[in-house]
Amino acid sequence: MKKKILFVCIENSNRSQMSQAFAKMYGENNIEAYSAGSKPNGVINPKAITAMKELGYDLSEHDSKSLDEVKQYAPFDAVVTMGCGDACPWMPAKKFIDWQIPDPKNLEPQQFNAIRDLIERKVKELISELG
Repeated sequence: MKKKILFVCIENSNRSQMSQAFAKMYGENNIEAYSAGSKPNGVINPKAITAMKELGYDLSEHDSKSLDEVKQYAPFDAVVTMGCGDACPWMPAKKFIDWQIPDPKNLEPQQFNAIRDLIERKVKELISELG
């Protein structure tokens, strides 16, 4: 059975979007990946789109979503939060994980890509853990 993962950050425009993309890339047919924001801004950051395009993924097809828009897919096997602190609401899940990953939205491309690469490593580890 497919494992369902929800990635949550504040704006759902950078970290959670890239996490969802990597889970789709590496999870193949074993993972259903979703992303949402505690306070979504409704836009995918062009820097994130560029950073993922460099790796062959078209992030421009994603939408910035609220938690209300993804709760219909609960329960999740894992909910991964990234920097939303007290704004991260509870979602039905077997496992809750908090990744302390800084928001890259104002970083220059080289630093932005370093965050992207960190997210890629963490998503690969998570997929391996969920088996």
